[in-house]
Amino acid sequence: MLDYGALAALAAVSREGSFERAALSLNVTPSAISQRIKLLEEKLGAVLVRRGQPAEATEYGRVLCRHFDAVMTLEGELTEIVPGLGGAALHPVTIPVAVNADSLDAWFLEAMAAFTRATGHLVEIKVDDQDHTAEWLRRGEVMAAITSEEKPVQGCKVRPLGALVYRATASPDFMQRHFPDGVTREALASAPALCFNRKDRLQDLWLEQSFGGNIARPVNWVPSPHGFVIACRLGIGWGCNPEALVADDLRTGALVELMKDSPLNIPLYWQASRLSSRLLEKLGSAVREAASRNLASS
Repeated sequence: MLDYGALAALAAVSREGSFERAALSLNVTPSAISQRIKLLEEKLGAVLVRRGQPAEATEYGRVLCRHFDAVMTLEGELTEIVPGLGGAALHPVTIPVAVNADSLDAWFLEAMAAFTRATGHLVEIKVDDQDHTAEWLRRGEVMAAITSEEKPVQGCKVRPLGALVYRATASPDFMQRHFPDGVTREALASAPALCFNRKDRLQDLWLEQSFGGNIARPVNWVPSPHGFVIACRLGIGWGCNPEALVADDLRTGALVELMKDSPLNIPLYWQASRLSSRLLEKLGSAVREAASRNLASS
């Protein structure tokens, strides 16, 4: 049988990144955390934590942490059903979720707020591109994800959420400097664009949709959704921003669309573990409700 006290220590170190912070989260001493993990490592004959700054779980350690998360999710659910069990209420369950940065800034926090307020449990967000969040599910590092991938990941169920609407925007000054004769392929080839990171294909997709193919162009890199909006506003480049984040700027004229009425719609899906869990269902319900208020029909 596994020692769940030791697993709690392992999960806390993995989550907090140090033995000291893990000890604080469990209200024990750092030496107690170290001893529990050492005994678990000796029992299993494997190193579970890489000691360093930060401390990190090894591959075997992450497997055990995922098992612990699943068990704690079920126990948290059981405590809601049978309040007399107690215990789990003292240590709220943390549900790890992979979310794309634009959804995080545009609407996902509404769902997180509703879930945490209603249940008292916690959410750990892992940020990645919507085309890559499903990989976190495949690696077993999260229990659910906002993803552009419609095909269910093995062991998961999928629900459509709607489409996140993007607008290709730039400042009026940028438009005058780079597109005095209109937005053409030639002008786009020399006008600086913005890109979130090397995984970001939104500008490529907009160009393919609007011009029938990609266009090589100079790029400024801005890895922040709100920074992206500010960079557009300051005339650093043009880029595709979530409609929700630029609605006021478009209304006031601080930003304009490169081409009128040419939105880029990215369908999003909620993929979650098939683990029979009322907590996951509650989180999924909060996500779908928030999505229904913020996403377009896909």
